[in-house]
Amino acid sequence: MRDTKESRLLLVLLIAIAFALITVDIRGGENSPVQGARRAAATVFGPVENGLSSVVNPVGNAVSAVRDSGERHDRLTALEKENAALKAKLGSDARNRSRLNQLDRMLKLAGQGQYGIKGAQVIAIGAAQGFSWTITIDVGSHDGIQRDMTVLNADGLVGRVTTVGPDSATVLLANDPDFTVGTRMEGTDELGFASGQGDRPMRVQLLNGKAEVKKGDRLVTFGSQGDKPFVPGVPVGVVSRVDPSGGDLTRTVYVTPYVGFTKLDVVGVVVQAPKKDPRDAVLPPKPKPTPTPTVTVTVTPSAGADGNANDENANANDSGNANDGTNANGGGNPNATSSGRPDAQSTDSQQQ
Repeated sequence: MRDTKESRLLLVLLIAIAFALITVDIRGGENSPVQGARRAAATVFGPVENGLSSVVNPVGNAVSAVRDSGERHDRLTALEKENAALKAKLGSDARNRSRLNQLDRMLKLAGQGQYGIKGAQVIAIGAAQGFSWTITIDVGSHDGIQRDMTVLNADGLVGRVTTVGPDSATVLLANDPDFTVGTRMEGTDELGFASGQGDRPMRVQLLNGKAEVKKGDRLVTFGSQGDKPFVPGVPVGVVSRVDPSGGDLTRTVYVTPYVGFTKLDVVGVVVQAPKKDPRDAVLPPKPKPTPTPTVTVTVTPSAGADGNANDENANANDSGNANDGTNANGGGNPNATSSGRPDAQSTDSQQQ
């Protein structure tokens, strides 16, 4: 349709008529003069509108679903990130609590032995120079660490420092086959040398071949001259097996270390030795023996046993009564006869 004055006038006229009809419809309410026209239009155009809506609605729903799915995906991604962050935080908190607990126990051990220590964290296991049992810690010469210093943790002897860098150091673990430390046995003071055997118990050669030693005895470090590489009194382990004494000059025992060498995290390097030997003060308290339960068995006689016992008592009483009657007859009648007849004969003789 071309844009002319007539078309514009027609458009204005249609708009005016539409407004007039709307006004009349609103004022008329239910009695509106256009009510019939509205119903007729609804009858004619209603099915068409329903058909169009049935065709258009799925398309609209699909578009909305696509739009909403994108929003849900973004929300799900955000929730997954929040969940991952919370899990990481919880894991970090648990690890920090574990480290704080290890550090607290290690400081208590150092306090008991009067060791000056430098705390460190294990940052690597193993070393490039071979297949030795070693760890790498995050302290070095800048922290005052030197070669041949004792390394311990909250449980006991970990090893000794072998290589020192500016910010890290290598520690040879006590279970390494090349590791040897002088030991002293708790209570008896028997001396020996403990050697590592990898994942097996440490092997200890006692200098006294006749030393009295038993399973459960405990050992500490004897100490070195100048306190290097070992300071005295650090717990080593517990005797788990004793070889029979064969008359040799030395005696062999096997010791389970206090330290778990496969789960090291927080350790301490002894940078200041104690002024005096702590002896056995650093050893953990001995475990209390588990009491052996005592079982008391009480036998209750059954009804059948009671009846048999009563029957036996009755039989015994009957036998006693029978014996009493026999004694009375056997002991009374003969006496009466023997005592009566002679008297009677004596009386008869006197009468004659």
